[in-house]
Amino acid sequence: MELSVLEEKKRKERSAKLILLFAMASMTMMFAGITSAFVVSKSRADWLKDFQLPTAFYWSTLVIIGCSVTFHLAKLAIKKDQNSKTSMYLLLTLLLGCSFVGLQFLGFNQIIAEGYYFTGQASSITTTFLYIVTLVHLLHLAGGIISLLIIIYNHFKQKYNSTQTIGIELGAMYWHFLDVLWVYLFLFLFFFK
Repeated sequence: MELSVLEEKKRKERSAKLILLFAMASMTMMFAGITSAFVVSKSRADWLKDFQLPTAFYWSTLVIIGCSVTFHLAKLAIKKDQNSKTSMYLLLTLLLGCSFVGLQFLGFNQIIAEGYYFTGQASSITTTFLYIVTLVHLLHLAGGIISLLIIIYNHFKQKYNSTQTIGIELGAMYWHFLDVLWVYLFLFLFFFK
């Protein structure tokens, strides 16, 4: 009897991971489409050739990499039943994730301060694409922050331990995906101006 319960648990965990992988593949395809449109639009006469990314985007890249590190450390800690360390790393991930969002908006303000706008008559196709790419990423990050809040809530309700880590594992998978996605987008925007 107990073996079938364990097999059922493992089957549900595999299914949850597979569903998440399909969702991430779908998001990857969407961003591939957006970056492809960016490449095609780059040949337009009104494309800004000398546009520089705001410094806040550099800092936000470091911050989101830090999110991956802290989420990974949380996953390692829960597997060792180190609840206080898990709490600290999850809360640190949340703090870094919110800092990333703040830095993104600071970056938008830096772009506007340089005289570039995202919409309206004073906008350019370059800044509009940058706005779309970062805003869509921020929407996906909002989902990551919501899932992280649920994970933190469940952790404080003591639903995770060394034998029950699937929630933290799924959250870490999604968060690592968001991090890799932003690093890709940042490098794409940096090198493919």
